[in-house]
Amino acid sequence: MKKIRISAVSYTNTKPFLYGLQHSAILNEIDLSLDMPSDCAQKLIDDKVDIGLIPVAATLSLPYWEIVSAYCIGAVGAVNSVFIFSNCAIKDAKRIQLDPQSRSSNNLAKVLLKNFWKIQPELIVEAADYSQSADDETAFVQIGDRTFGKKAQYPFVYDLAEEWQMFTGLPFVFAAWIANKPIPAGFIEEFDKALKLGLDHRKELLKELPQRPDFDLEDYLMHRLDFNLTEDKKKALHLFLDYIKAL
Repeated sequence: MKKIRISAVSYTNTKPFLYGLQHSAILNEIDLSLDMPSDCAQKLIDDKVDIGLIPVAATLSLPYWEIVSAYCIGAVGAVNSVFIFSNCAIKDAKRIQLDPQSRSSNNLAKVLLKNFWKIQPELIVEAADYSQSADDETAFVQIGDRTFGKKAQYPFVYDLAEEWQMFTGLPFVFAAWIANKPIPAGFIEEFDKALKLGLDHRKELLKELPQRPDFDLEDYLMHRLDFNLTEDKKKALHLFLDYIKAL
């Protein structure tokens, strides 16, 4: 049988899913690649994979898409790995550097800037120093493992999942398992079992991960991230897409 091609993000937030896939028989049925979020999405758009754990904003570039799992990368409140870092209060920021590794988080920042904070700073794409700022009026979006331990380095730090919840009252979905074509129901059932296996073994996974003195990985994987794709998260996902379309 032809293997199902799957692209997943290589960040720490995906480690439970990868653990489950790699410790299940389904590993023999899939061709798994690990990518940055933006590349993960592009592979699905280009039909180089059948399923991707993609930033939800990227679904707007797909002619056909469907959610194929009961699990996601989400948060109810602060997620502690998706931020705007700034040397000034966000309402005083004149420039925002976007993160080249992200689609959803850049769009989330744009949605919040327009609709929640109601400001229009200059948006800078592909800044040479995108992951830092020494300028008093320049803030920047950054996501994933590169943010670990960084909160203490800037006087103003905005957790975008927390800001979204304050804005909408809803949780947030950063990435979901999306297919660009119909996938057999039997495979989806086994796929979800593998993902659940990984989530059920997060304690074991944590023992394998290098510990950091500046970041609580256990709190992050067990409490900050919320992996269940609930009805509220689905509602938030579609609301977010509506906001992106209106940008």
